[in-house]
Amino acid sequence: MYLLLMIIAIVVCVLLVLMVLIQNPKGGGLSSNFSSSSQLMGVQKTGDFLEKGTWVLAITLMVLSMAINVSVKGGTEKSDSPQLKEQIDKASKPVNAPVNAPMTLPTAPKPAAPGK
Repeated sequence: MYLLLMIIAIVVCVLLVLMVLIQNPKGGGLSSNFSSSSQLMGVQKTGDFLEKGTWVLAITLMVLSMAINVSVKGGTEKSDSPQLKEQIDKASKPVNAPVNAPMTLPTAPKPAAPGK
């Protein structure tokens, strides 16, 4: 599920980048190619199509990112591999200090004699 959502998200990202690059904020992007009298969609309709397509792809990317987040969090809780449990057990065991080692505390340096 995670891999499928990631592939779809990457495709949506590429399409969104292409859609944004086609647009020109001054109205001269793709819509300038349809300025002849035999235009199919028209300048205003092309701009509307590109703007709506950008919004749809952006919203789709947001929804996909939330779905990926939910699928990853659900997937990590369900992993019951024996190697993972063994590593967790090893990491959670406390390390025992040697019992016979004498406890020595650091001492402050002795002050120098006032005459020297």
